Amino acid sequence: MLDKLRIVKQRFDEVSDLIIQPDIIKDQKRYVKLTKEYKDLKTINDKGLEYKQAFENLTEAKEIIADGSDAEMVEMAKMQLDEAKGEMPKLEDELKVLMVPKDPEDAKNVVVEIRAGTGGDEASIFAGDLYRMYTKFSSDKGWKTEVEDISDGTAGGFKEIIFSITGNDVYGTMKFESGVHRVQRVPQTETQGRVHTSAATVMVLPEAEEFDVDIKMSDVRVDYFCSSGPGGQSVNTTYSAVRLTHVPSGIVAQCQDQKSQHKNKDKAFKVLRTRIYEMELQKKLEADAAKRNSLVSSGDRSAKIRTYNYAQGRVTDHRIGLTLYDLSNIINGDIHKIVEALELAENTEKLKEMNEL
Repeated sequence: MLDKLRIVKQRFDEVSDLIIQPDIIKDQKRYVKLTKEYKDLKTINDKGLEYKQAFENLTEAKEIIADGSDAEMVEMAKMQLDEAKGEMPKLEDELKVLMVPKDPEDAKNVVVEIRAGTGGDEASIFAGDLYRMYTKFSSDKGWKTEVEDISDGTAGGFKEIIFSITGNDVYGTMKFESGVHRVQRVPQTETQGRVHTSAATVMVLPEAEEFDVDIKMSDVRVDYFCSSGPGGQSVNTTYSAVRLTHVPSGIVAQCQDQKSQHKNKDKAFKVLRTRIYEMELQKKLEADAAKRNSLVSSGDRSAKIRTYNYAQGRVTDHRIGLTLYDLSNIINGDIHKIVEALELAENTEKLKEMNEL
């Protein structure tokens, strides 16, 4: 471990020097990449200093005990030895997790798309429940959410809602939410009291920064139209809503949430840029999944990942076989335990791969 920490310290010193160089600061893409690396290396380096201190305490205690000339010092050294022996395995485990290669996308903000699936009005209501769950979770994490585009359901909730989340390491936390979420409950519209199964699809896309994707304006068709509300009725008479079509890929993004045409266009561009970027990332995820057979982040958007069963107050994440009987708190945003379990499962897979190399 000490040899690995020496390599980390060497790279940390290199990056610390690089990020203050004028030519690096001018190269925005490289500067952003290096500052992210600096942050990750600093976390490992700080934890490494704790480990080194514990190792030095252990070595010193052993030397005092071996000398044995001062009984009082030997007694203190034995206490120091026990303390260091207790600290070191814990610190080593923490360092192993910190040294797992991070996905470079993890630090990015995200664009989340929730779409009602099978189940009609109940699926739209469930899509609304998921949106509220994520906004409350984001608030707990100190993240900011903003709606990018919205299509209301006829009986509440949303047929589709697209929103962004900004904060620290958002994609690294939220990426596990991509997939099909299933709900089993008696719908508000059900008169016979029968349990129905409905679904909504969640897509979590790492937000593309301008230098991640180069979009030529000549490749984008811009259409303006009137905003619409539930059932398709027009909610204003100005052509403020914007639809962007990236002709080479066929990818479409639109926004009608703002009254200003200019603001809608800016938001639609953010979504378009992110979708184009995610298309390339998806290819990489699928290739990685084929190689790794990862349970957690397979990249398969159509996979059923979680079931919310209201009758039993149960939430089950099918990827790792985790079941929690705490549905009311989870649907109100307390998904921390689920996220932590998924992060642990992924890190365990990565550590296993590292040990096999």
